[in-house]
Amino acid sequence: MTEYHLACVVGARPNFMKMAPLLRAFKQYPHVKTTLIHTGQHYDRNLSDVFFQELGMKQPDVNLEVGSGKHGAQTAQVIERLEAVFEQGPPGGAKYDRLLVVGDVNSTMAATLAAAKLGIPVGHVEAGLRSFDRSMPEEINRIVTDSIADLLLVSEPAGIENLRREGHPDGSMHLVGNVMIDTLVWLLPQARARDTLARHGLEPRRYGVVTLHRPANVDAAMTLSSLLDVLVETSRHLPLAFPIHPRTRRRIEEFGLAGKLREGRILDLPPLGYLDFLALTSQAAVIVTDSGGLQEESTVLGIPCLTARPNTERPITVQEGTSTLVDSDPEQLRACLRAVLDGNYKRGRCPALWDGRAADRIARLIADENHQLGG
Repeated sequence: MTEYHLACVVGARPNFMKMAPLLRAFKQYPHVKTTLIHTGQHYDRNLSDVFFQELGMKQPDVNLEVGSGKHGAQTAQVIERLEAVFEQGPPGGAKYDRLLVVGDVNSTMAATLAAAKLGIPVGHVEAGLRSFDRSMPEEINRIVTDSIADLLLVSEPAGIENLRREGHPDGSMHLVGNVMIDTLVWLLPQARARDTLARHGLEPRRYGVVTLHRPANVDAAMTLSSLLDVLVETSRHLPLAFPIHPRTRRRIEEFGLAGKLREGRILDLPPLGYLDFLALTSQAAVIVTDSGGLQEESTVLGIPCLTARPNTERPITVQEGTSTLVDSDPEQLRACLRAVLDGNYKRGRCPALWDGRAADRIARLIADENHQLGG
């Protein structure tokens, strides 16, 4: 069977969790050859290298080492460097038959643009997600990527509806499930076997987890201060583990809010590797977050998730799952935390196809594509 060469691009922490199960699934098809390209968009070791180790991913075949920067500059560098990689082709002098991208970070969009200019077809995992908020850079990345990709791999039914509304043909869209959940299912036993809780003096279901990093929540002193006030108040009844993103920590220090973290029972933690973080989130009583991925994971885990955003590109986590949108509103957050503490928070259910087999479905589709093309 003719070899089929896939360029698989990652750039930031959420990408790694989505690409890892795909790389494993492609091993079932020896004729599908994968080249893993890391743009280097996340360069902090806790946000990048450690994830490759814990997720069992091979080291990148190519590392562009782009690093951080403004959106335009970062995107331009990824396009420029990837263009050279794509023109060179995979080992052996062949050409890439397809680019596979995941998620919605700058590297996702930039890789898609670079491939399209060179006539390389693009498959997008998590296609069709829409928040309908174009102030979010991720929303722009999603729209641009989907407008170019010809293979749209969708995690929830709303994604199919969004893509149809945008004019994509049904033949390009495939509801395959959620690859992020593949990683959770695979590593959950290993995460829960760790001594993470014991090391931090926590007991299962007797603490909460907080993550905040989006500009709307952390870039304005009054907003961040008000949210921290609610968290401090809650922590007097329920300890809170808070792995603080570098951006958030800079803002806390800049706004003189570090003292608030010492007023209650808030466990101030650095960014964590995936296994330690999953050990914390999977055994928590509640999660407060502005992360997209945690909305999904909490839904599968059945854990209340208070999402500090006005909208979500993952509506199924609110409609069927355990997520509630509380915006950046301290009063909404306080009311929902009180409902959790009182045992009155809503229950959710796991969406269809979020079963740990999404990567297998995607690998089968792409392997079949090779067969249909005469491979």
